[in-house]
Amino acid sequence: MPDMPTPALPGSLAGAARAVVSAADPREKARLAAAASQAWFARALSLGTISTRGSMPDRPGRPAKPDLLPPRAMPRRATQGLKGRIALLHSLAHIELNAIDMTWDLIGRFIHVPMPQSYYDNWVQVGFEEAKHFGLLSARLADLDAAYGDLPAHDGLWQAAQATGEVLLARLAVVPLVLEARGLDVSPSLIEKLTAAGDTASAGIIDIIYRDEKRHVAFGAKWFRFLCEREGLMPEPTFHRLVRTHFRGPIKPPFNDKARSEAGLVPGFYKPLVATGHTP
Repeated sequence: MPDMPTPALPGSLAGAARAVVSAADPREKARLAAAASQAWFARALSLGTISTRGSMPDRPGRPAKPDLLPPRAMPRRATQGLKGRIALLHSLAHIELNAIDMTWDLIGRFIHVPMPQSYYDNWVQVGFEEAKHFGLLSARLADLDAAYGDLPAHDGLWQAAQATGEVLLARLAVVPLVLEARGLDVSPSLIEKLTAAGDTASAGIIDIIYRDEKRHVAFGAKWFRFLCEREGLMPEPTFHRLVRTHFRGPIKPPFNDKARSEAGLVPGFYKPLVATGHTP
């Protein structure tokens, strides 16, 4: 049976962002993210306009599997043993699939906010890299005779996106500067444990993700500060207020202070939030 023709990419970045988030098949979502990135950097897309409520989907397109269950129902992840390692890689693939959607939703949902072209250059690059990460993890799962969708997953990451859907500063505070920054904390030990277990292939993929995430957090810090300066706000207290309002749960140590600081996220941003266990 011949392959079905792939849909044409919309002619604007706004339309491309909507297409990426709406796509239900993960491979198609990743393909559209890569195609949109290539077209944007070739300057073949206009910016476009998405300025009315409802122009971006409330929920991203998703396949029938995985089943979405509460976090407490997730399979046990581990670096030792095939079953636990598959659960770990499946969980990471789910995170990266959500990261594709959250990045392209950030682009499309807030495209009416006047921002420099370099802002879009940065986030389109992030959107491309999140799709690359999902592809690498999917291929590694296939190496282990597994696939994304084989195990359940949870919906907490998209809930964080929904909670920050009205204010760009809040989205920048929660997604790159809380959620992605957490990846900087946990990745080095995960790489070390996988390497010690002899799984250098998985360790190498997580090392790629870790290096890319440093840049993603740096973009978040840069544009968070840019908006604060434009609006006459002090960055650190503004970050504290937005995280306490829009993020459910505590900010948990230990922190990779070195990697965070290299990305522009200094301790004054996150350490005052540790003891609060803040809940909106």
